[in-house]
Amino acid sequence: MLFHHHPSIGVIGLGYVGLPLAVELSFFFDVVGFDISSSRIQELKEGTDRTREVSPERLRKCNARFTQDSKDLSLQSLYIVTVPTPITPALEPDLSLLKLACQTLGPILRSGNIIIFESTVYPGVSQDLCGQWLEEKSGLKCGKDFFLGYSPERINPGDHQHNLSSVTKVIAGQNTEVTDIMKRLYGSINGNNIFVAKSIKVAEAAKVLENTQRDINIACMNEMSQICQAAGISVYDVLDAAETKWNFLPFRPGLVGGHCIGVDPYYLSFFAKQHKVSSNVILAGRQINEEMTHMMVKTVKHLPKGSRVAVLGLTFKEGVPDLRNSKAIQVVQELQSLYSLQVFDPYALPSEVEDILGIPLESCFQPPYDAILLLVPHSLYTEMLSSEVKSLLTENGYVFDIKGVWRPFAWEKIQYWTL
Repeated sequence: MLFHHHPSIGVIGLGYVGLPLAVELSFFFDVVGFDISSSRIQELKEGTDRTREVSPERLRKCNARFTQDSKDLSLQSLYIVTVPTPITPALEPDLSLLKLACQTLGPILRSGNIIIFESTVYPGVSQDLCGQWLEEKSGLKCGKDFFLGYSPERINPGDHQHNLSSVTKVIAGQNTEVTDIMKRLYGSINGNNIFVAKSIKVAEAAKVLENTQRDINIACMNEMSQICQAAGISVYDVLDAAETKWNFLPFRPGLVGGHCIGVDPYYLSFFAKQHKVSSNVILAGRQINEEMTHMMVKTVKHLPKGSRVAVLGLTFKEGVPDLRNSKAIQVVQELQSLYSLQVFDPYALPSEVEDILGIPLESCFQPPYDAILLLVPHSLYTEMLSSEVKSLLTENGYVFDIKGVWRPFAWEKIQYWTL
């Protein structure tokens, strides 16, 4: 086996996961970053990262070479695949990008190469499917000519505290030699904060469990918020009291979107169904969280038709520009035909917003508004003063604040709603 103690690396996919990884590894190894998007490669070469995960300064200093040509990967000895794994309209795993990555790598694989997957999958995908796709395109044998590893990504978009250098990296190799190389590889960028899982399947399952557990806990809070609504009380007042207990888990209600928490549970439920195992709790959590979008729309629909509404926040969570699977976007789409909406978001890309919604992303308020709909609590909005918010509204205007960030304000002559 031609394992390298100091491998040259190809990172496949340069999004929220792949780019930070390629950048950090480039300070220790020879790194080529590959992406199928020519516009993405161009902006990275110009020192810009639209995801805001890597600062312009860090991007300029890194030693990674960025390319759209798979031939530029052919001399690397180790590959890390970080492509998205979304779901289909039927709520089943969509592995098409993962398969495409394997088909891209297959023709350039050489004996002794290692391929590490970071994409979220259900147990068995890396070896049973990816290994087969690589074999078909390379003519090589998995486990004999080339070798696999798995290390689930744990990047939390917009969170610069829990990043590659600070979080524990879970790894698993197809054999002990691969695992040892993965230890050195990932340990170089996080101070050797490594956990070796028992197998690749264990590491795959751990990743989907992490996000599924979070989804279920948020679903509990969302269901509780509906119970509190029926009781005429705020779930946030209830949480303030409950969180004084030492072992209470501090989950909060809200819209659950994005490409991880709102997606990964379906990978587990798909695997469970294939093996005739129940996933009732997982699917119940997903149903509850999906219903929150409709609950939000139903709440706002009490406004008179034609009302002018300022919508604050469109991305899937605060502090990021990512609009993928954003529940805020879905809320806006369901309200567009009823109201005159102006949409605001300091992180979203104007071109993406206009492509999705067909209306411009506004940068300046044009009061007065009949209502303000705060969907995503970016810091720009949470730091607003009471007087600033009220100055945007007509007398007896409405405020819909799903996260309850403006609860401390006095709302005389304003009709305020939160969970």
